[in-house]
Amino acid sequence: MAENIKQPPRRRGPHGRGPQGPVEKAKDFRGTLKKLIAYISKYHGLLIFVAIITTASTIFNIMGPKVLGKATTEIFNGLISKIRGGDGIDFTKLGHIVLLLLGLYLFSMVMNYIQGLIMANIVQKIAFRMRGEISEKINRLPMNYFDKNSVGDVLSRITNDVDTLTQGLNQSVTQIISSVATLIGILIMMLTISPLMTLVALMLLPISIVGVAIIFTKSQKYFVAQQNFLGDVNGQIEENFGGHNVVKLFTREEIVLEEFNETNEKLYNSAWKAQFISGMTQPIMVFVGNLGYVGVVILGGYLSIKGVIEVGDIQSFIQYVRQFTQPIQQVAQISNMLQSTVAAAERVFGMLEEPDEKLIADNHTDKSVGDLKGNVSFSHVCFGYYPDKIILKDFSAEVKDGQKVAIVGPTGAGKTTLVKLLMRFYDLNSGDILIDGINVNEFDKAEVRNAFGMVLQDTWLFKGTIMENIRYGRLDATDEEVIAAAKAAHAHHFIQTLPGGYDMELNEEASNVSQGQKQLLTIARAILANKKLLILDEATSSVDTRTEVRIQKAMDNLMRGRTSFVIAHRLSTIRDADIIFVMKDGDIIEQGNHEELLAKNGFYAELYNSQYEQIA
Repeated sequence: MAENIKQPPRRRGPHGRGPQGPVEKAKDFRGTLKKLIAYISKYHGLLIFVAIITTASTIFNIMGPKVLGKATTEIFNGLISKIRGGDGIDFTKLGHIVLLLLGLYLFSMVMNYIQGLIMANIVQKIAFRMRGEISEKINRLPMNYFDKNSVGDVLSRITNDVDTLTQGLNQSVTQIISSVATLIGILIMMLTISPLMTLVALMLLPISIVGVAIIFTKSQKYFVAQQNFLGDVNGQIEENFGGHNVVKLFTREEIVLEEFNETNEKLYNSAWKAQFISGMTQPIMVFVGNLGYVGVVILGGYLSIKGVIEVGDIQSFIQYVRQFTQPIQQVAQISNMLQSTVAAAERVFGMLEEPDEKLIADNHTDKSVGDLKGNVSFSHVCFGYYPDKIILKDFSAEVKDGQKVAIVGPTGAGKTTLVKLLMRFYDLNSGDILIDGINVNEFDKAEVRNAFGMVLQDTWLFKGTIMENIRYGRLDATDEEVIAAAKAAHAHHFIQTLPGGYDMELNEEASNVSQGQKQLLTIARAILANKKLLILDEATSSVDTRTEVRIQKAMDNLMRGRTSFVIAHRLSTIRDADIIFVMKDGDIIEQGNHEELLAKNGFYAELYNSQYEQIA
């Protein structure tokens, strides 16, 4: 089995999942909002067009009450005229007013439809671009980022946070434009009717703004918590369903459910508090709006009696007052969506702004990895995932090209960590690793990794055909070369027995082949890659003993002439190694070949004999 590598701990709950304790408020709400505005400014042309259309739609919609007021005045004057013996209502003029009103509302509807269509296109482009950037970012992130963040949380940023962000943009951008245009337009229309009545209506505006601001401030931290706990819930779901067989095997369903319920309850508490507090804006705005209606009706009636305004103007003004509070209510509602949007954007930008793994060497060597022979030197190597917790302590060793190097030791001794350092998945705390006398830091990281072929105990196969999965080792390989690699790995026979053979499609988890067959396919992939240096981490641990013997012979042919590092727990498989490094607590305590180490009768001999005692 693969060793348990000491990694940076995460904040975990009582059973090891999900962060505990209060979630802090957004660190920089304004800063994140500015970043979001800068991000979407790429589409400024379309956004300006949307703003123009939205403004036009709003203006034509605003003109409606004024025209309707004219119709009301015409009806009122006609009725008065009829009572006094006149001609009564002028239906021709009234009909023209109604047609004008219908035309205004129809044009407003068409403009609204166009802006909705364009805005939907914009937000989908933003989502497409953002997911693409996150996907590229994942490939540039250093390994320690994934040690500190769960897979489910990373997935939540790509799915939930991007969805929340784009939905928020789709709903909030046009509403903000419409609300601002409505407020300005209605204010102008109200002033044309009666400046005095407008002053009364505006006296209540500061109350609304203060109320919305207070609620906005109080609810923001709960929206941030909601997005964070949503990521935790996704992490638990991904982890538990991914290991569902293990959960069932150890009958841990109740514990898993308890852990999920704890995190789900945190999500529930943060979500309902966010929605409840932000939802208080509606009743506050309605109450303030009703006070405005009372003041307008009283003052409007008085001014109408005095002959300052017409009867229809009162109706128009009341409608404008009703519409005047609606944009403020919309802004309050938008604030809820905006908080979720900014909270999601903060998580997305937080990931995008993580420092990239430095792939390019500062002092690049002119020598190509293709010219390397394979001499490897470890000189006083020290490394720890945390500076105060060193795993490898003053590690030194020399390996000549073409040698087969076995690395053995108990779990947690640092075997897998050593080969990860060799491939520069992590940088050293101190010391040097040299290949052919050249410090690996002088090569680009991609060059160093391209020099190695790897076969790990934890197999990785993707959804695709068996042919495509083996060809992943060398993308320009022909079908004949892929089949030859499969034969060398003793995988050709079982592949031919599968439905479709090399064209058989593996599912997402590659669960339609056995664990041993998966291992054979990854070995075939490494054989096809044909690299100068090899790393084999318990490569035959998932196959039966008979198959292991055949694979071992294939591996011997593969490793001939190549520098190979073999991590092994079954010591019987590395007896022919040129050098065996015996590791314990991050140090090489013994080294030599099999016979030399047995003759020393030290720690290696103890490990070797203990395995045969267990067999006996």
